[in-house]
Amino acid sequence: MTTGLHPGGPPQDPRPTGNQPLPRQERVGEAALHADNRTRSSVITARAAASFDPVGRSVATARSFVRDTLQGWGFADIVDDAVVLTSELVTNAVVHAGTSADVLCLRSDDGVRIEVGDRYPEREIPLQAAAVNMGNPDREGGRGLQLCAALAGRWGVDYTPTHKQVWFQLDLPERPVGTRTAGPSLPAELLPLADGRVRVAVVQIDRAGAINAWNEDAEELFGYAAELVIGKPLTDLAAWPHTPGTSTGIVEALQLSRWEGSYGVRGASGRVIPVYASHLRVRDTGGEPSTVCLLVRDHERAVLQTPLRGQNSDAANSAEGQSLDPFEVFIGSPAPDDLDGLLQRTVERARDMLDADSAFLLLATDDETELEVRASTGLPSARQRFARVPVDAGPGRYGSARMPAVHDDLTAVPGAVPLLNGTGMRSVVTVPLKVEGRLTGSLGVAAESPSRYSNEEALRLQFAADRIALAVESARLGELERLRRGSLSFLVEASDLLAGTLDRDQTLALMAQMTIPTLATWCAVYTIADQASEPYLSYVLHEDEDRIDGVKALLSKIPPPEPIPTPGARVWPAPAQAAHEAALRTSMRSLGLGEPATVSSGIGTTLATASAVGGETVVLPLVARNRVIGMLTLGKPSDEHFRQEILELAEDLSRRAALALDNARLYSERTAISQSLQRSLLPPDLPHIEGVEVEVIYRAAGEGNEVGGDFYDLFPIRDGAYGFAIGDVCGTGPNAAAVTGLARHALRLLAREGLSGPAVLERLNSAILDEGARSRFLTLLYGELWPQEDGSALLKVVCAGHPLPLRLRQDGTVEPAAEPQPLLGVMEDLELYEQTVTLDPGDVLLCVTDGVTERREGTRMLGDDGLTDVLTTCTGLTAGAVAARIMRAVERFASDAPSDDMAILAMRVSGLQKD
Repeated sequence: MTTGLHPGGPPQDPRPTGNQPLPRQERVGEAALHADNRTRSSVITARAAASFDPVGRSVATARSFVRDTLQGWGFADIVDDAVVLTSELVTNAVVHAGTSADVLCLRSDDGVRIEVGDRYPEREIPLQAAAVNMGNPDREGGRGLQLCAALAGRWGVDYTPTHKQVWFQLDLPERPVGTRTAGPSLPAELLPLADGRVRVAVVQIDRAGAINAWNEDAEELFGYAAELVIGKPLTDLAAWPHTPGTSTGIVEALQLSRWEGSYGVRGASGRVIPVYASHLRVRDTGGEPSTVCLLVRDHERAVLQTPLRGQNSDAANSAEGQSLDPFEVFIGSPAPDDLDGLLQRTVERARDMLDADSAFLLLATDDETELEVRASTGLPSARQRFARVPVDAGPGRYGSARMPAVHDDLTAVPGAVPLLNGTGMRSVVTVPLKVEGRLTGSLGVAAESPSRYSNEEALRLQFAADRIALAVESARLGELERLRRGSLSFLVEASDLLAGTLDRDQTLALMAQMTIPTLATWCAVYTIADQASEPYLSYVLHEDEDRIDGVKALLSKIPPPEPIPTPGARVWPAPAQAAHEAALRTSMRSLGLGEPATVSSGIGTTLATASAVGGETVVLPLVARNRVIGMLTLGKPSDEHFRQEILELAEDLSRRAALALDNARLYSERTAISQSLQRSLLPPDLPHIEGVEVEVIYRAAGEGNEVGGDFYDLFPIRDGAYGFAIGDVCGTGPNAAAVTGLARHALRLLAREGLSGPAVLERLNSAILDEGARSRFLTLLYGELWPQEDGSALLKVVCAGHPLPLRLRQDGTVEPAAEPQPLLGVMEDLELYEQTVTLDPGDVLLCVTDGVTERREGTRMLGDDGLTDVLTTCTGLTAGAVAARIMRAVERFASDAPSDDMAILAMRVSGLQKD
């Protein structure tokens, strides 16, 4: 809010100047006939202006601004009407129109004019004809212009292309000179009872506080003749107790423009006579200020006391004359429908009620051991919001938040109210909020001066706290229920995301991304490989991507948090301390007070990083299978704290994330072992065979490449002879892997012993059967290759239950290169035989596993015929091109990913002779 006070002078003309078009004007209601006159016939003697932001609390601030301005001008008779009209018009601007509001108060001799402008000229204004239905007065909005028509003497609406201004004028009531207020005629029995003749002492005080006038009634009341007191300070006669509710003394009261209240005057007899006084500050014809004091006996105060202000217009117009709810008296109507709005309205009203410099409200945790700051005014709210303090803390008068407490001077009892440390507040009064005997919160007001509050203020504040405690608890429970529903939805979604991956790095990224910005401003994940390892900073994320590198660099320079397995969040102050120290060093270097900065452009980055990490930081352990596998670190920017509900939600998330991270770790280890074992079951490289091109393509199906399944091998047996094999073990897993490893290594060993192909496979069959329950049947194509000097190649092949090898001739014909024989691992006695085939130069031998021929799309299967058709198109291609075309055809045969391992071994006789 911005304000300006301009005593005297004419008001600024709101109309446009120069070549600007004249604003369109709309006149509303009967007052429109007098709109042109407005206040131009009167002399403007003072003006006050203020602007208000488009937020809900601006309405209350605008009301206070108008009330203070008009009371300062002495227009107490029209304050209530002006405040009601201003409240409605500012509400229309900042709440309904959503724009800022400008309020201008103009004082004249016969009244006051108030103008409320907004920046939403498109809003329609209802035109009032002779008879218009003004609607239901009890509805929420749209009452501003109705009230203007009902309360204001003149009013209207002015339009410009960018602004709309509603103005109203309230005239001062015509009363006889000297009449400040008047009441109704009362029956005689209701009039105040006076003790004898009512004497009104009239005492006048000059600028210095000395008595310069003393009338006869003053002599009768106090026993002093005028000559005895003229020239003496009134303070010598006044017995001034500290009246409850104010710290004003007699000297201060005499300087005020108007004051009413009780004190005592020491009479000539030495007794203190209680009096009720009305002080009025005036100026004489020479401009010299003085104070006129009217004094009566205290029990005759009805003669001087200004009647209490009656109910406001809303109460006066309430149906059936019902009394207002005490809650609405304190909070106002309508009450905010959200918890934060209700708490903020509460602290503002508590501050105004006790004329304090600041106010705060804390809500208790479920176990009533801590209080969490939820609203404050006059305090650095960004630093205090969601800060937590213990319930029983400090050596105060009562020593507990469960009872009202008054602290005259916080400097004498440091730490009595931890929330106010370093704020400059000296005196404070706090009262509990209780519902059914249970502590639900604490409300406090504070002032910068000491000894500001007494027990009377504590009682007034306790009454207010009792009025709003139930509403606050109801709103808190509603908010808590909404938070819990949101938390359940958040945890369900988080669990689904974490369960959807078994990749460790992706799990770390998801863990951080789910917390930002829902739970924190930045996040860091530390991982621990084993019990002997130090925590390692694995992942850092900030809601502002430009801050990630700076935060990561800062965290890398400080020791990691201790891996404590205790559940729950614990505060970790190291990042904030390091950030503050880095910011201090940077600032000193920039001022030339420290070591020179090597890179000047890094100053802004360091300060920004310090601001991003300078708030509260908490660490949650990631515990899985009774071991700390990492830590989830959450942080806030400078001077911010975590809510208790957020920490509880983060703790739930950390438990789920720890299990997901551990599962990902175990899966990664298993996958690494599986892949390593798979690689050990396949030949590391293929030998070079003079005159023969060889190409192998191997595709393991499934995620993680489980061991077992298909295998191949090509190895030298002796000079000029090479053995090759391609097979498929039934099943997967360790048992299948055992048979795979046994087969590959046994083939090499037996072949190099000079055994024939059938003998090699028969012995391998016996070895498989010896595995007992771990045995698996095996389909195997085994052959021996002898490149010939004429460029051809001689093959000896045994096909034990495996898909038959196919021979592609140069003329494009395709034929099987072997006959089917029984598979291995089923029968003990096998009678196998080998077949001899000569490959001419240019011929291709294609060997595949059943993952190729059994490739399916619905009810269709590639099969041997489909493979033959594809191979027919490979005439003239190299071995590598043949293998690639076969694999491409297999992949394109179906849209789904392959469900079985596939191995392709292609050998092409190049036709070149040895040197």
